[in-house]
Amino acid sequence: MRFYDTLRQRTEADRQQLFSIPVIQDALRGEIVTGQYIAFLTQAYHHVKHTVPLLMACGSRLDDEHGWLRKAVAEYIEEELGHEEWILADIAACGGSPSLVRNSRPHPATEVMVAYAYHQIDRGNPVAFFGMVHVLEGTSTALATQAADTMRLALDLPQEAFTYLTSHGSLDLGHVAFFEGLMNRVERPDDREAVVHAARMIYRLYGDIFRALPRGADAGADAAREA
Repeated sequence: MRFYDTLRQRTEADRQQLFSIPVIQDALRGEIVTGQYIAFLTQAYHHVKHTVPLLMACGSRLDDEHGWLRKAVAEYIEEELGHEEWILADIAACGGSPSLVRNSRPHPATEVMVAYAYHQIDRGNPVAFFGMVHVLEGTSTALATQAADTMRLALDLPQEAFTYLTSHGSLDLGHVAFFEGLMNRVERPDDREAVVHAARMIYRLYGDIFRALPRGADAGADAAREA
């Protein structure tokens, strides 16, 4: 079995657990208010702004044996630059305050997920970072495909409020294919195990971010202020 297929198989239960989180199910049904969406975007901003720094850190830690991965990291960096600004623009289109979000602290769950990624790169195996890539790209593609239009209609917001979600999702369709090719070139057993372990951890930690989001009509308050 190719490693990408092994990765998906070994993390499928974790993926299903993530998508069973109540607030995600609410979004898929369109049972969501604008405050919840802004809360989601707020935490997305706080982890997405670390994507390029994490990629840079990963590339700097890869040894010559993994030089082929450095090229992939450089391509990812080019693609990911500025995505956090898309999120701030979406927040503005929702009637939220980009400056408030920019200057807020992340939720502890978001802070822990980002810290875990840095820790794996600095103290563990830098190849483990691709476990995080697997989770975030696959999840954003699924959410964009299944939830963006439903949420837009439910919230009666303009298309401009969903730039990050829809554009990121369409970009990640290509990224997932690219990622699959990369993972199928990973041969060392310790690298493979590091990617699988990190993916399973990120599914759990990313899930904690969604579990922390507000639910119900009370979320109509300024959720970004609570970040």
